[in-house]
Amino acid sequence: MPTDLTSALADVRTLLLDTPHLARAVAAGRRKGTEAPAAERVEVRPVLLKAGPHLQFTARTGPVVSTRNVPVDAAGAAVDDLLAEPYGNLHVETATEVVQVRVTKKGDAQVHRAAARHEAGPVGHDKAKNRIVDPGDPMFRVLGAGGDKRRQVEAFVRQLAPLTGTVLSRPGDRLRAVDLGCGNAYLTFAAHRWLGDAAQARGKALTTVGVDVREDVVATGRRAAAEAGLVGLEFAVGSIADAEPFGAGHAGSAPDVVMALHACDTATDEALARAVRWGAPLVLAAPCCHRDVQRQLHGNRAPLVRHAILRERFADVLTDTLRSLVLQLLGYRVEVVEFIDSAHTPRNAMIRAVRTGSGPRPAARAELLAELDDLTRTWGVSPALARMLEPELAAVRTATGEAAQAAL
Repeated sequence: MPTDLTSALADVRTLLLDTPHLARAVAAGRRKGTEAPAAERVEVRPVLLKAGPHLQFTARTGPVVSTRNVPVDAAGAAVDDLLAEPYGNLHVETATEVVQVRVTKKGDAQVHRAAARHEAGPVGHDKAKNRIVDPGDPMFRVLGAGGDKRRQVEAFVRQLAPLTGTVLSRPGDRLRAVDLGCGNAYLTFAAHRWLGDAAQARGKALTTVGVDVREDVVATGRRAAAEAGLVGLEFAVGSIADAEPFGAGHAGSAPDVVMALHACDTATDEALARAVRWGAPLVLAAPCCHRDVQRQLHGNRAPLVRHAILRERFADVLTDTLRSLVLQLLGYRVEVVEFIDSAHTPRNAMIRAVRTGSGPRPAARAELLAELDDLTRTWGVSPALARMLEPELAAVRTATGEAAQAAL
């Protein structure tokens, strides 16, 4: 039979705040003749976090979900706010019963209780995260790296990890990695830490060199490497285009892994060009600021690039597409992936390239050349990477033409 709504809500409040005996509760539906609640559905359950027991409120409206954890000793106000919303149905599960409250058209409450058994009380909610690079590693303290930068380098190394088999299985007792345009060297340190452990497990030593044109940045990197006690981590002053981090002109001078995180504009192209000329087996680059192609598109009046914001975004896509085609033509298997959520950085695309040892077959090579030429001709652009590797691409064109003639 109908019950006074105020009294029924007071009982529900008591149940929600009795966290040792609460399993979960749900508020849903809209009372007749009222505005819609702030959320379509709210689920409440007790959870045990590192900071102690909390009430967790998970609100859903369509595809949008938000979660709020409130300490138990401060949860009264949050429960009052929830019960003040015009929900038509309340469902509460405790250790010993189920309580259901339905608000009638007249504004009364229909209350139904039934005996039941549920696992109740706060349950552990903090999950151990599968970290490939420990965020508590002392190297981050030495570098002064904040949480956002740690997440970026963690995501970068996570993309690197599954591809390293190709270099770890190569002959020799030493692995070489280079971070071109290393800047503050967050990636250099994190990659060296992970690659060093992986190399050691294969009986190999690792040398990682961070290259930057700024002497003060290199000096800071060297001091930090010494303070962190990272053996085999070195830094060198030089430009991306000219640096020889492992010496030049002798065996073992080429790196096995080439990395570049957010090298700006054509600096990414310089890093990719160096990797190609070294014949690096594994290349990972997260580009930034695709201004070269963006400038070349400036006079184009096509609707797709007429507006500045659209031109900027399209330049990003076009530049990385052209880079991928060039790398494929020169013997790499290429993927362009999102290495971290855009909430952390809008520059979240990564070019992953693995050297195959042989270029594409003549027919595939001809198709890739046609795609490269069609895109550059259609948009009137000359991509930096193609300019930098013009001799190598010319050799590919010659070989493709010769293969076509031989097939006639």
